[in-house]
Amino acid sequence: MKHTPQQDYGRQSRIAVLVLVALLVAVSFIPPQSVGNVKLRRANILSELLSFDDAPQEEPEAAPELFDTEEYEVDMEEVAQLIVADTLPERTETTFEWIVGEALEEGIPETLPDVRRPAACPDTARLSRASVPIETYDTTATHSFRAFCDTLLAARRPVRIAVLGDSFIEGDILTADLRELLQKTYGGGGAGFAPMASPLTAFRRSIKTQSKGWTAYNIMQRKAAPEALRSNFYVSGWVCQPAAGASTRWEATDFRERLDSCTTARILFLSPRDSRVEVTLDDSLHREFAVSGDGGIRQIVVRAPRIRSLALRLPEGSEGFVGYGAQFEGDGVTVDNYSVRSNNGQAMFWTNPSVNAQIDALIRYDLVVLQYGLNIMQQGVKNYTTYAAQIEKMIAFVRECFPSAAVLVLGVSERSVKGDTGFRPMDAVAPMTAYQRQAARNAGAAFWPTSEAMRAEGGMEHFVRNGWAGKDFTHINYAGGRCVARALYDAIAAEVRAVYDEQAARQRQAEPGILDSARRATLDRQLLPAAEKPLQP
Repeated sequence: MKHTPQQDYGRQSRIAVLVLVALLVAVSFIPPQSVGNVKLRRANILSELLSFDDAPQEEPEAAPELFDTEEYEVDMEEVAQLIVADTLPERTETTFEWIVGEALEEGIPETLPDVRRPAACPDTARLSRASVPIETYDTTATHSFRAFCDTLLAARRPVRIAVLGDSFIEGDILTADLRELLQKTYGGGGAGFAPMASPLTAFRRSIKTQSKGWTAYNIMQRKAAPEALRSNFYVSGWVCQPAAGASTRWEATDFRERLDSCTTARILFLSPRDSRVEVTLDDSLHREFAVSGDGGIRQIVVRAPRIRSLALRLPEGSEGFVGYGAQFEGDGVTVDNYSVRSNNGQAMFWTNPSVNAQIDALIRYDLVVLQYGLNIMQQGVKNYTTYAAQIEKMIAFVRECFPSAAVLVLGVSERSVKGDTGFRPMDAVAPMTAYQRQAARNAGAAFWPTSEAMRAEGGMEHFVRNGWAGKDFTHINYAGGRCVARALYDAIAAEVRAVYDEQAARQRQAEPGILDSARRATLDRQLLPAAEKPLQP
């Protein structure tokens, strides 16, 4: 009987595995393909050893139109006409005042309060590796960042800053720390603007808001709002419609220093028909205001030595009434956070320029900061020409609505995307920053590259690793906001110092002879407020 050799199945299996691995390795070198409109990723089993640069070599692709450019078209001449028409001499009373105790009159005292304090404990979120300067392209005295620095140094009145942005600053992230730093240096207190009602109020830690009987409408879902309300949006992004008896209570928190140092509160609203508004201060003092019907913006101003809580109730006149919110400030710097989730910046064109201008006539902003672009960037897209043109229109729109304010454009923040080897910086950040910088230059505004400040601390991966940003590698948290805010504060402080040095030099030249050390120290105290940390030339 003939013997048949037994087959070596183990050897055959090993050969099959080797062939399969060889095929997969070969597939790893096949570049990404597209089937119809579907883009297929590279199948890279060697991602731990090899990485590939799949960026297109052709001309940069233009950013996809994430917005309807026709819908965002804005006629600046028409905007100006609307503003002029609605800011003519007042027909009825626009401001109702309630002064409690020894509250200060309008303006700040002859001498700023002493804001010196003991050195704080070291903060691990301190950006200190490199200073990223503000780039000033503004040339006009009216809109210049230099004029804002002059105001910080010399104005004996409140200095007001509005920060318009997206979800990157939602909940007072970044602005809470920028506010604290500026207030500790230049005086002031309070949490700035807080809406009358919003489903997002619980997320904000710098002020506690409780509201009942209000229906809040967001500008990003403006078509869901009653038609009569759609033309009443302010740059805050919210309008609130009350039912009879609607109420709101705001309370200061200790989330940051000086939040409880509020001495003035302004409640902003529209009352087209006669209404009755009840205001309660610190849950103990009450005042009622009879408001006659009018189509203009109104405010109730409450002044007290210290405002810890403020409540509003609308027992009569709710029909047609529109609530915007309240602004809490002290005698110094105020920073208002106007964040709108999913906004690419152009939602401001849906706001009513007359409403914006009327509120500015009551408040007078000195600086408007634009923080946008995060919702426009896409991996692989490097041409943002259309969006840059829209940024220039945003700057022009802001200047029409807030004519006394300088404009500072913040470059887009750092962001990472997931690739074969894990998360890596999004390749659209640098091009977007360049287009934003050019838009600021063309419009004569100031510019600050946020991504460069974040990269100075190691970039988004470092932020996530330190717990300063979310695992989406896109949104910073309060710790990350503190990090970026301090870098921005340092940049502002450097500009203020440069202006101070120029002023001091001119004053010394005007003085006869040489200033002795005592007179020089006196001059320094007059021109430059005490800071938590001395500013270096």
